[in-house]
Amino acid sequence: MIFTGHAELTIDAKQRVAIPAKYRAKLTPESDGSAWYCVPYGEKKLVLYTEKRFEEIAEQRDFKLMPDPVESELASKFFGMCERIDPDAAGRIVIPRLHREMAELGDDVVMIGCGKYIEIWDRKVWTETYLPGAKQLQSRVAEISDRSNKDAKPGNN
Repeated sequence: MIFTGHAELTIDAKQRVAIPAKYRAKLTPESDGSAWYCVPYGEKKLVLYTEKRFEEIAEQRDFKLMPDPVESELASKFFGMCERIDPDAAGRIVIPRLHREMAELGDDVVMIGCGKYIEIWDRKVWTETYLPGAKQLQSRVAEISDRSNKDAKPGNN
């Protein structure tokens, strides 16, 4: 399943935000699970994964019984910040207080479909930083393509 588009939303007094119907309509409990995983990511945004997608990605990591210090730090910071969130009957999720603080989300937010996941941004931050950056999409795609081509050449691994 691929999430596309965006929706401008409001976080209510109970810290809930509705997952837009256009995203909910794509979900099936059998293939996607019934919950979401919320992860603070980068500066000023949250990432939502479907339950099954998150588990699929997390299980790809080969964690050791006794991880080295770097792996241990990454695991504790990443998984320690992930929260499983069950939506209510209306399709709303409660944004964890710490996540909201870390992402500096006000009451007005934007949910953005990012292919295999959804991002949540503060609407003001999205308007000031994300939208101007979208104008440079073509050059960013070319940059990523160039980087991928260099990595694919023998001897670059």
